[in-house]
Amino acid sequence: MSHVRSPIRQKWVTNTDTYGQITADIVRPIESKMNLTWIAVTLLSAAVMLFGFAMIGWTIWEGIGTWGLNKTVGWAFDITNFVFWVGIGHAGTLISAVLLLFRQEWRNSINRASEAMTIFAVMCAGIFPLLHMGRVWLGLWFFPMPNTRGSLWVNFNSPLLWDVFAISTYFSVSLVFWYLGMIPDFATVRDRFAIQGRKISSRIYGILSFGWEGSSRNWSRYEVISLILSGLATPLVLSVHTIVSMDFATSVIPGWHTTIFPPYFVAGAIFSGFGMVQTLMIVTRKVYKLENYITLDHMESIAKIVLATGSLVGLAYMTEFFTAWYSGSLWERYIFINRAFGPFGWSYWIMFSCNVITPQLFWFKKIRTSMVLTFIISIFVNIGMWFERFVIIVTSLHRDFLPSSWSMYTPTYVEFGILIGSFGLFFTLFFLFAKYAPVVNMFEVKTLLKHPKKPDNLETGSEPVTV
Repeated sequence: MSHVRSPIRQKWVTNTDTYGQITADIVRPIESKMNLTWIAVTLLSAAVMLFGFAMIGWTIWEGIGTWGLNKTVGWAFDITNFVFWVGIGHAGTLISAVLLLFRQEWRNSINRASEAMTIFAVMCAGIFPLLHMGRVWLGLWFFPMPNTRGSLWVNFNSPLLWDVFAISTYFSVSLVFWYLGMIPDFATVRDRFAIQGRKISSRIYGILSFGWEGSSRNWSRYEVISLILSGLATPLVLSVHTIVSMDFATSVIPGWHTTIFPPYFVAGAIFSGFGMVQTLMIVTRKVYKLENYITLDHMESIAKIVLATGSLVGLAYMTEFFTAWYSGSLWERYIFINRAFGPFGWSYWIMFSCNVITPQLFWFKKIRTSMVLTFIISIFVNIGMWFERFVIIVTSLHRDFLPSSWSMYTPTYVEFGILIGSFGLFFTLFFLFAKYAPVVNMFEVKTLLKHPKKPDNLETGSEPVTV
């Protein structure tokens, strides 16, 4: 009778025996020349981005009258896009900080790309509040700086000002955390280019690595600051989108004035963020041949989180309807009936089907481990979460307390252009990052290799690891 040994812990790295092999596989895209496919998709994204910038320039020149806003619907595509992009960035901080504190090893292969996604998404989000001001050059007035306006200071009671502090803090901490994690990997790339005689490239990555030596002191300080930044970033996962939700919840508009918004927005942000992580990771592992490091088990873990948070979002949708009915408020009851069956009802059912029904397919393991189906579902999640923000904002505004002020909203080509351009900016930055920086965290992946074989030589990238 044969005995099968059960694994003690899940294997997050497959078909890899040495540290050198890990380094060679991950650094390969940086060392290789730019291929035509990468050039084509990057140029396409850049062209879309430039089109978006042209629409932004037109908006600044002519004013926000180029948008479809009116006296009733004063918020629409701009704030929808803002909340959408802020939500996209939540998965990066969750994977980087929260899962690090909880010692979840499956984060090691996907945290780098998720952190980059956070940075680029917040950069996209920051565009829209400035544009909504109408006078972009007055954006500095958001910050409580010493000025010549006497006693005229920013309104600290305004949730929009809370956004400024929350988003700027979120971006700063995430940026430092992201760059800190790349320093040891930049040093590895520096040393490999030095061996290959590529002096200019070695010099550039030497500057980026801040003279990293890989000494015990370097690693000790690195681990300490990583834990400190994780502790700072973890509350941001909850606070940032909670504050964004207060832009709505502190108003008296029916459909917004509700206490469920903070947890509802946080769950939705994590849901949409992991949906984008799925989209990016599936493409990245295939294009860069990283299936040994971003495994099916990683993708399955992400799918389970999407399933859990999607179910929470569905619960929030139903809770909103119950609260509106139980409140006894005619306005609250009407606004939710109008959401589902009014002129914008089509957007509500797109939202509901994409965010609640579609993720339930992840109950089946065959679907969770099918990269084609997972990719399709992740696209539906991203579409659904954009429509969620659209439904919350537009359907609550276009029919408020006074029927005499009711109005429809129709977006213009300028608004569509800025929305598409924000995606162009996001993917242009991500493609550049994936080409010139290690898209997978090399040294953290090496910690998952429990019993590495002895490497052959230094040129395989087998630098000593002292984590």
